[in-house]
Amino acid sequence: MARTAFACSACGHQSAKWHGRCPGCGEWNTLVEERTGPPSARPRNRASALRPVPLGQVEAPALRRLLTGVGELDRVLGGGLVPGSLVLLGGSPGIGKSTITTGALANLTAAGHKALYVSGEESAAQVKLRAERLGERALSIPIVAETDLDAVVATLEAVRPDVCVVDSVQTLHSNALSSVAGSVAQVREVADRLVAAAKRRDIAIVLVGHVTKDGALAGPRVLEHLVDCVLQLEGERERSYRTLRALKNRFGSTNEVGVFEMRDTGLVEVADPSSRFVAEATTAPGSVVLCAMEGSRPLLVEVQALVAPTQVVPPRRISNGIDRNRLSLVLAVLARHARLNLGSSDVFVSVAGGVRVEEPGADLAVALAVASAARGVSVTNGTRPLAAFGEIGLTGELRFVPHAERRLAEASKFGLAPVLSPTDSCRSLRAALESVLAGAAGGRAPPRAA
Repeated sequence: MARTAFACSACGHQSAKWHGRCPGCGEWNTLVEERTGPPSARPRNRASALRPVPLGQVEAPALRRLLTGVGELDRVLGGGLVPGSLVLLGGSPGIGKSTITTGALANLTAAGHKALYVSGEESAAQVKLRAERLGERALSIPIVAETDLDAVVATLEAVRPDVCVVDSVQTLHSNALSSVAGSVAQVREVADRLVAAAKRRDIAIVLVGHVTKDGALAGPRVLEHLVDCVLQLEGERERSYRTLRALKNRFGSTNEVGVFEMRDTGLVEVADPSSRFVAEATTAPGSVVLCAMEGSRPLLVEVQALVAPTQVVPPRRISNGIDRNRLSLVLAVLARHARLNLGSSDVFVSVAGGVRVEEPGADLAVALAVASAARGVSVTNGTRPLAAFGEIGLTGELRFVPHAERRLAEASKFGLAPVLSPTDSCRSLRAALESVLAGAAGGRAPPRAA
């Protein structure tokens, strides 16, 4: 006889009765009623004790990775796909998830690997229309359009591909459960079955996942724990640039980032994104070039700020590409230690190109851009934009950030040296602003800290 249970759509916690607030994660109105089968009676066998083995005696075989042929994707994955692993790829609708996975499968098929594309959202004809613009390689990808989990697992057992893409995990459903596809119970069952198939046959499976309106991966949190790697494809649909980040990676670093550009032929990797962003940077008031670090690679991006008087109380603080809380911190330090009060002005800060920067080293560039916009004075390095980096403390001091040498070398390569950064002679935000703004107002190049 079937029974009713309530499962949290955020964390997967199950309860016998409905609660307004989930007892597991504390989220409100996330418990969803589901019907499940009766618990199966399992015989109780006495388990034998296991013998622990020191880690030094464990033999770790070398991982044989599968190169997708997309350099930026392989970089974020840590060197390619690992056989038997599960990769969860999330992103907003229309951001390019299906495009990047189709291009990767096309390269793997051309390299002689067996591939399989499982489409649960589109028919095979619809997928073909998208693959035609990716070239002849994409048309050789084997595809099945199916949403039944049992049929998909049976196909994996019969075909035994090296790589499989499931688009998307929320569309598959198991007949053993009466809940609809995409529910907490269904997503958990689909993930469990696919993990077992991947480990049993050494199949690298890429799951395409939906995201919520807040940009987080949809489905139970247990899904992110089951997979080996969680990738997030970010960007704005109106802009051409996309960034790929690893939120979790058991076989590599989570600090790497890949940059792509959407063109008529699909997503094209940008091997040197700094050259693109520096070429588009301006010398107008409110523009500063940030020397950022994305993983092991330095990246030059333009930070733009706009300060405008307003009658709205409280004034607006809008950020695009940086954390809004970090912007509030920088504005508070500017008001307290630099005497730049913006309490009656709207402040808009954006990282040009649709790139998102999440490191504290962006503080100084944001502060300089806001101060430049508020004073209406351009801060330049001769005829080139000013480049800067550094973390700002709550007491107004400038703090050192990692990989300063690599940031300076990247700026020098594009003719942006010298760069304003924390040094022994420039250790406060007020000193940095005075040197830059005074030099700009006097018509001469301001002194540099590095």
